[in-house]
Amino acid sequence: MTVLLTGADGYVGWPTALRLADRIDDRIVCVDNGYRREWVAESGSVSATPIDDPETRFGAVDGLSYVEGDLADRGFVEQLIDVYEPDTVLHLAAQPSAVYAGINGERALFTQQNNVSMTLNLLHCLHEAGLDDTHFVETTTTGVYGAPEFPIPEGGAEMANGGESDDVPFPAMGGSWYHQTKAFNAGNMRLANGEWDMPISDVRTAIVFGTETAETEARGMPTRFDFDYYFGTVVNRFCAQAVAGYPITVYGKGEQRKPMVTLDDAVESLVTLVEDGPADEDGLTVYNQVNRPVAIVELAETIADVGEEFGLDAAVKHYENPRDEDEEHKMEMDNENFRGLVDDETGLEAGIRQVLETLVEHDERITAHEDRFLPGVLSD
Repeated sequence: MTVLLTGADGYVGWPTALRLADRIDDRIVCVDNGYRREWVAESGSVSATPIDDPETRFGAVDGLSYVEGDLADRGFVEQLIDVYEPDTVLHLAAQPSAVYAGINGERALFTQQNNVSMTLNLLHCLHEAGLDDTHFVETTTTGVYGAPEFPIPEGGAEMANGGESDDVPFPAMGGSWYHQTKAFNAGNMRLANGEWDMPISDVRTAIVFGTETAETEARGMPTRFDFDYYFGTVVNRFCAQAVAGYPITVYGKGEQRKPMVTLDDAVESLVTLVEDGPADEDGLTVYNQVNRPVAIVELAETIADVGEEFGLDAAVKHYENPRDEDEEHKMEMDNENFRGLVDDETGLEAGIRQVLETLVEHDERITAHEDRFLPGVLSD
């Protein structure tokens, strides 16, 4: 049995690789092209946590094989599938930043070509190799839903018209060029399932936050942690701002809620999907990978409060919102299929405490690049 893990060098990919290595006996083939490292360097920033080069980190873990390559290259994917014949594909690779994709038309086009090509290449190469039974798992994003004013279902909803009804996919309402790539991938996965009965799990991932899992701590091999304007998620960026003594920047009222999930829960749900296999042997299942929505101002204030435990004097400041959004949006979301560890009110505070504990050890790396909290290098 073989698991093909793409984006394995990334923020979620690395701890997922380690947990897979500890939990399953299957061969784990880790694929990455190193672009995330290049993009962050291009932005003038670094990972807050120092990380080894891919060959060193993957070579140090029994059970992991590392392959460098570009999944947007169809020839590479054909060879990859032919050589390893995976039973499960866990597809985490993507250009993941809405902000990066929105810099200009060139980066929007790259993001759409890159993200859609990778998924389409994997799906078609599996089919053409006769591997329609391979369980295909992709992390898309809860961002494909947009911000509707009613509770968001897990993947689809019943629609009625003219006295008839049917279950239909939730309309793609993503608010960025990046989010539209994931909506397109979701459509292509649905089509692949309909055409070939390929078992597919569409894992719609919320904003992930955290620095460590049991596996990264045990090995002393942390995952990367980006805090810059382009690749730092809102939670991680806010925490880095607190460590640097920089104001925690809340846009507008900050009462708009965003779906969030801890790094540990995100990894656990993916590994469980690999262990358990598809929920439907010839169907498609959508998972809203989210603990709960959190208001931006609640997030900022929690970081400021927890920061006091570490001697941080973090100030929460409100700025005019450059985005066109409802600053009081509640973001209700179903997550009955989610297979994480916990879903409680303490998860946010505990996760922030973990992040700050890690970041204060590397405060010099953050303060040396605190100008990267704002746009600049990539937009020039």
